[in-house]
Amino acid sequence: MKLKDSDITLKGDKIIEHVPSIKDKALRINLNENIYGTFAEIGAGQETVRHFFRAGGSSGTIAKAMSAYDKDFSDAIYGAEDDGRYVTESRLKKMLAHEVRLTENRLKRDKHPNKVFFSYANTVATIDFAKQFKGHGWVGIKYQVEPDEDYNEITLHIRFKETDARLQQETLGILGVNLIYGAYYKYNDPKKLLRYLYDHLDKDQLEIDTINFSGPRFATVDNRLMSLQLVKNGMTDAVMFGPDGHNILPAAILYKKNILALRGSFRPVTKVNMDMYEQSYKMFLEENKVEKDKALVVFEITLSNLRSEGEIDERDFMDRAELLCSLGQTVMISNFQEYYKVVEYFSSYTKARMGLAMGVNNLVDIFDEKYYRHLSGGILEAFGKLFYRDLKVFLYPMKDEEGEIITSENLMVHPRMKELYKFFKFNGKVIDIADIDASYLDIFSREVLKMISKGQSGWEDMLPPGVAEIIKKNQLFGYDPKKLVAEQN
Repeated sequence: MKLKDSDITLKGDKIIEHVPSIKDKALRINLNENIYGTFAEIGAGQETVRHFFRAGGSSGTIAKAMSAYDKDFSDAIYGAEDDGRYVTESRLKKMLAHEVRLTENRLKRDKHPNKVFFSYANTVATIDFAKQFKGHGWVGIKYQVEPDEDYNEITLHIRFKETDARLQQETLGILGVNLIYGAYYKYNDPKKLLRYLYDHLDKDQLEIDTINFSGPRFATVDNRLMSLQLVKNGMTDAVMFGPDGHNILPAAILYKKNILALRGSFRPVTKVNMDMYEQSYKMFLEENKVEKDKALVVFEITLSNLRSEGEIDERDFMDRAELLCSLGQTVMISNFQEYYKVVEYFSSYTKARMGLAMGVNNLVDIFDEKYYRHLSGGILEAFGKLFYRDLKVFLYPMKDEEGEIITSENLMVHPRMKELYKFFKFNGKVIDIADIDASYLDIFSREVLKMISKGQSGWEDMLPPGVAEIIKKNQLFGYDPKKLVAEQN
């Protein structure tokens, strides 16, 4: 079965791309005689399937529409979750697998040789009565593109931004139609499919902070790269990857944690970065109100550090993320340029004590007023947001051009900022990392990067064990063994 994309037309030499209405999208699915499946929606009504019923011609598309709203009924159908929760990725995947299995068991292939089956599901919690929690949910589709082909799967996590339950339900319904339509007519271009999820929606209504593609049609899709698109397109402020390199839901890993964050370009990650991490982590664990079993270290890369000549260098992003994950680290990619925004983001998930590990040059930048001109309260407003939280800065020293070691005691900030800096220093908000390897202070990632790209030798010793081997094996950061041979000759 060939699913033709008819949303693109030619006008002369120009490609005109139309955005079909939600009704037109639902109708187009309904009028495709081969697409056939089930809808299972929990927690926010049956908002997605409603569009297909209203569009007309739904009898050939909708095999079943259900909502196991009662928890006992839901458990009886899909099985109880180990943690007793219902709005989880595990519950969504169980729903999708169960409904597909029922469809396959109840319909004979010899009677429906051309049918491509699908199961759409969502499990959602809309805003609570007190309006303290705006709500969130998991949405997904498991589907075939060809009758004799394995199933593909797209799952995503959403966070509602609207403050009215009815509006959230309507937003969910539109998103569901966009997802089903995109799954069938945009699967050959996942980046476009991702953007089209917001057709007839505004980013002030909905945030998508995790997405995963799997199945034969997405065999070459890197889900970390798709997560980068979420940040790049403004669909979310941050995405995270676990040490195994897979996408993880920020809320699941950050909730009620003591978070120590290290920001950098990590291009590549050096012994300085790892020494800063190891020493600051030891100090962080010694802090009051920090529990080891609740402590989480996050290596953060801002989107501005991923740009090359105005565009995001996606290959470069992959190189950095892979190296950090290979060292067993959790990685976050964010849209935050200022540190206070990072702290605000973490504070939406935890009230526990947090830490920032940074170099002297980064702290000097924090005290530069030019970064806060967009705030009505200027730098004072930013620092109020930054240090009002239960936060400490662990400062890694720097060697200046004269060879002097710069710490919190002798660093220079703008004269207008001296008293402000002294205030935070006196109140114990800035602490020096003293137990360091001084030989690392001569290592600079930008110099390492130049050496790699130019084919020079000696950079291997500046990186953590195993990293140089990965760079050489995968030829990362412009590494080319031929250049090294030329340099030696």
